Parts: sequence; C-alpha cells; structure tokens
Amino acid sequence: MFTSHVRRASAVRPIAFALLAFLARAAWAQSVPANSTTSSPAPEAAQTIEVSARHYNNAVGSSDAASQGVITAELLKSRPAQRPGEVLEFVPGLIVTQHSGDGKANQYFLRGFNLDHGTDFATSVAGVPVNMPTHGHGQGYTDLNFMIPELVQRIDYRKGPYFASTGDFSSAGSADIVYRNTLSEPFAQLTLGGHGYRRAVLGGSKELVPGMHVLAAIEMGRNDGPWTVPERLHKASSVVTLSAGTAAQGWSTSLMNYSARWTSTDQVPQRLIDAGSFNGKPFGAFDSLDPSDGGQTTRASWSGEWHRTEGGSATRVSAYAMHYGLTLWSNFTYSLDRPSTGDQFSQRDDRRVLGLRASHALSHELGGLAARSEVGLSLREDHVRVGLFETAQRLTIDTTRDDQARVRALGVYGQTAVELLPSLRAVLGLRADQASNRVDSLTLAANSGRAQAALVSPKFSLVAGPFAALPKTEFFFNAGRGLHSNDARGTTTTQDPKTGDPVDRVPALVASRGFEVGARTEAIAGLQSSVVMWALNFNSELVYVGDAGATQASLASRRRGLEWNNRYVPVPWFLFDADLAWTHARFANGERIPNAIDKVASLAATLREIGPWSVSWQWRYLGTGALVEDNSVRANASLTSNLRFGRKLGALFGKNAELTLDVFNLRNSKVDDIQYFYASKLPSERAAVADRHVHPAEPRSARLTFQMSY
Repeated sequence: MFTSHVRRASAVRPIAFALLAFLARAAWAQSVPANSTTSSPAPEAAQTIEVSARHYNNAVGSSDAASQGVITAELLKSRPAQRPGEVLEFVPGLIVTQHSGDGKANQYFLRGFNLDHGTDFATSVAGVPVNMPTHGHGQGYTDLNFMIPELVQRIDYRKGPYFASTGDFSSAGSADIVYRNTLSEPFAQLTLGGHGYRRAVLGGSKELVPGMHVLAAIEMGRNDGPWTVPERLHKASSVVTLSAGTAAQGWSTSLMNYSARWTSTDQVPQRLIDAGSFNGKPFGAFDSLDPSDGGQTTRASWSGEWHRTEGGSATRVSAYAMHYGLTLWSNFTYSLDRPSTGDQFSQRDDRRVLGLRASHALSHELGGLAARSEVGLSLREDHVRVGLFETAQRLTIDTTRDDQARVRALGVYGQTAVELLPSLRAVLGLRADQASNRVDSLTLAANSGRAQAALVSPKFSLVAGPFAALPKTEFFFNAGRGLHSNDARGTTTTQDPKTGDPVDRVPALVASRGFEVGARTEAIAGLQSSVVMWALNFNSELVYVGDAGATQASLASRRRGLEWNNRYVPVPWFLFDADLAWTHARFANGERIPNAIDKVASLAATLREIGPWSVSWQWRYLGTGALVEDNSVRANASLTSNLRFGRKLGALFGKNAELTLDVFNLRNSKVDDIQYFYASKLPSERAAVADRHVHPAEPRSARLTFQMSY
C-alpha cells in the first residue's frame, strides 16, 4: 500500500525546530562582526529596504545574452509578493499565478508557455534543483512554497536553450535562487492580514569560530484565503547553514525542512458562476464543488558546496540529498466519470533524491586569443513511489496506477569563450545528456520496463560591442539545442491503466531548438534597456490535461516572440521597471497551443526613503490566449496592481525597525488567475458540458508587517 512521506517525516521536525530555536536565540545575542569573511559578499540585514541603481546586475559586459541577468536582494525587498513563488516575477516576462491552494506549486507563464507547475523552466534554490521529474501531478513540478524570501541573496536567470551548464527543463529558461550564508543582523518579522493570514519569520547568524558562521531561520504561516471553504493552510519552513571561507575559497552546507497542509478550492465552471446558484444555494467564483480537495507536502534536504578560485582557474563542487512527499486530492470534472462517488482523485509522490554537480573553469589562450574554458557534469537519481487513485472525500476507493520508478539523469558539458576582437567574443558549447528510467508497475505488469535515451546539444553565442561609436551598447546572437525529459512512466507504458487499450511509448528525452537576437544599451544615463527577438521549436509539446491531472506528450510546437525590458534610475531615490513581451505560439500543424498567452506586461515604480517613507507600485498584465486548438474559445485578459508603503519607525524601536503595508489587487479587479476549457458534468446535469473553468484572482487584501533587527 502507498505510504505517504508526510507522515514519516513528522518525527524529524521537532528536532529540526529545536535546533533552529537554539541557533536563532544565539544569533540574536550577537551580530556578525563587520569585518567577518564569508563565502559570499556580506549582505544587508534581511529586512532593510535598500534601492540602488544595480537592482539588476545587467550592465553592458555582464552576460552572454540580452535575456540573461541577475536580480539582487534589494529589488526583491522593494515590492510585495503575495506568495513565495512570486519572486520569479522579477524575471522579465514571467508571470506567476495559482489555481489550487497556496500549498500547491504555482502556475508559471513565460514566452508563450503555460509552464503548468514548472515544466520547461528549471529552478534551483540554495543549489538544490526544485523541478521534479516523473512527479505525481506533473512533469517538472516546481513547488517554491518552502522558500523563505528574506534569505534570498540574488536570482541568476537565463532564457532559452543557449547555456551549456543548464540541461533538463531549461528550454524556456532557468533561475538559480541563491541563499545568503550570513545576515549582518538578526531579525524578527510578523505579518498579519485579511482572510486569516498570519506569518512570522525569525533569522540570524553568528560567528562560531574565526571565519566560520552559522545561519538559522524559521518561518511559520497560516492562511484561510477568500474562499467560502477556508483554505486552512498551515506551513512551516526552516534553514540552518554552516559556512566558512571567502568568495575566493570556502564551503557551505545547509539543512532545510518544510511541511504544509491545506484545503483547496479548485477551478469551477463558468456556467455555474453565471447561473449564480447550485442546488438552490448561491454560488460564486470563490465557492467549491468539492470541499475535501486539498493536499499535504513535506520536503527535507541537505546540500553542500565547495569552491576555489586561484589564478585564472575556478572549481566548484556541490552535492545534495532530498526526501520529498506530496499527496493531492483534486476534482476537476465533478461527476463526469463516476456519478455515484464523484470524480475526486488523489496523486501521491514519495521520493528520495541524490545529486552531484561539479565544474572547472580555466583562463588560457587559443591561437593567440584570450579564452576561458569550462567543463562540468551533473548527476541526479530519483527513487520514486508515485500513484494515481480514485477517491471520495479523501478516502481511496480504487487504484488507477501505482508505480515505483528509478529516474537517473547524467549531463556533461564543455564550453569555451574566445575574444575574437576587442569588441567581439564568441562562446561555443556542447552538452550531452543521458536519461535512464526503470519502472516497476505494481498494478499492471505490462507497463513495467526500462528506457534510455541520449541527446547531444550544441550551443553558440556571439556578443559584439561596445564600440567606439556606441560605447554603452552590445549586440547578441544566441542559438542552441535544449531538451526536456518525459515522465518515466510514459516511456514504458504500453496499456492505458484505465481502459487497457494499447498506447504508444513516449521518448525519454525530447529536443528543442532555439535562437534569439538582441541588444542591450545604457546609452541613456540611468537606463538599462534590452530588446530581444526569439524563436523556440519543440519536437513534442508537454500539455497539461486537467481532467486527468497529468502532463502528456503532444505535437511538435513552434514559438516566436519579442521582449522589451527597461530599468530606469534617473535619481538614486526612484526606480522604474517596464517589461513587455509578445508571443506567437502554434503547433506544427498550425493549430493554437492551449493556454499560450499572447502578451504579458509588468510596470513597477519605487520611491525610497522619502524621509522615513518608501512607496512601491506594481501593475501586471496577463493577456489573452487560445483555450482550444481552433481558437474558438479564448482566455480573458487579467490586469492587477499591488501597492506597498513602508515607514521606518525611528527612535521608538531603533533605526532598523520598519512597518510595511502591502495591498494586493488594489483596484479589486474581478479577473481570473487561470482559465481552462474542457468537459465536466455537475450532478444535476444529464450529460457532459464543454465549458470554461476558472480560478479567480484573490480580491483586494492588505497585510501589515512589523520587522526589526538587533
């Protein structure tokens, strides 16, 4: 019988939290000395708002693509985020929403992809990959709810399959979220908000012996949300990091733990919202058709890294181990398949993960030209127990499929950057990936088996500029091959687990091919501006099927688009961001790709330290897109805005105390976070109805945060 990891992990939580409480108390007693050294630049206090001209470290000469960049902690602290995963909205052109409870992974939209819960966008936190292959809910599932935003030091982001160091799930892009190793001051933070929102964060660091530091942080949260059936989200996250050395040579090791449980209100049919009632009772967008939907998840990980830079060489080695568990209960079609019990199903995932990464870079000459080469490898192995079950009120009534799988991924790469001319450099790379799957079907032996695949991916970048006539402008050309893996079960399945009908196996790896041309300029004082034209083709699209609760392989696809990104700091106390993106997405046969959004935009303005005050305003737009292949039904556009007021409290609490008011959905817009079109059946209906199914954006809400450091 399937055993949930959620129960087994509970025994270790009290020990972890007791250790964190001790370390946090010790950290509050003494701040880190100002002259201490760490393996990363010493950051400001986690709760201090600092706005500078380098919120984005995207200056001319800093990257190999116009769509690549770095987001600093100062920017992350300047704007409100309703959920942890929304820190990725600082990646230009990326929009984050939610459709099924705040304990579940977010929905991500980028470059014409509804990335579902993370497919084709690779994410790591503190050196540990977040995407889950062969996941119970969807391939590449990316749950960032364990993340503590106050600990983020920076986000390194890339778009497109042009980078040899990134492999599976990174065709649309990738982001490495880097955690701090030290805090300059311990801090405490308490947030209270509408709909039962409560959150507390404690963190601090201490020098144990000269050159060695420990950081500890803990977060506790609860939220009911605006839903008629309260969400009753309970979550807890914790981090302990031990580090020593400097940016040139050092090491760090971290333990992270996370648990959450919640009740979810999934998307509901538009026809029911329009009718305004169900079974003689009022019904609206915030109501639920199955109040037992929801989930529980746990995540415990260890990670360690060592690095050394000496002369012209740099070496980095990292390793990680993780134990993860998830149980989801969902009902998207209500009584379409099982009128007597309802269509609720459960998806369960219990896995152990081991991984290793290593790289070595060396400066040298190539034919008399200055060059820098890098080689690296990555190895990851997941041992997964994954299942799909028919349930009613969270009680299992039948098993659709139950599998054990070993998913192994090996990647090796090499690249060389050559300065061809003073204003012209080229980067040539080659990456080889191998996937090895073994599946043991516990319910249908015919679906057991093994599958292997290998793929070689060339990469090329050309960067020109700056020139004497254009001293602050660069031009880029990037091209490359990328990939995503398919669910290991699909690579061995020969019979449909529900019907017994024969089905075709899918390849273990699917290739993508992309290119972009772009330019970046700082010709206007205080303005960083970039423009990119790009294209990305896939041999096989991964499409989320709502009523099946799974991601399935589909037709080949073609995408192309235009992005225009701007960062403007005319004076030190004002920052203005403007990101606009247009996308054209089609299957190879000319049909539309469902949920491929045509346009996204984000505008943000921040005023800092106007006396004791700081103000930030953000406006974001999620455009329309086809919901079905023939474009007969389209998603409605969504436009929302958020506002933040911050005030330093001065002598009453000390110079580092601050009060922050965040207002989400300022205009109380009646819009949807997600829209799907598929067939469902209500208990009162005689036949299935193809309809739009929506999950509304939360109405206007406010959160008040008090934060102080010592």
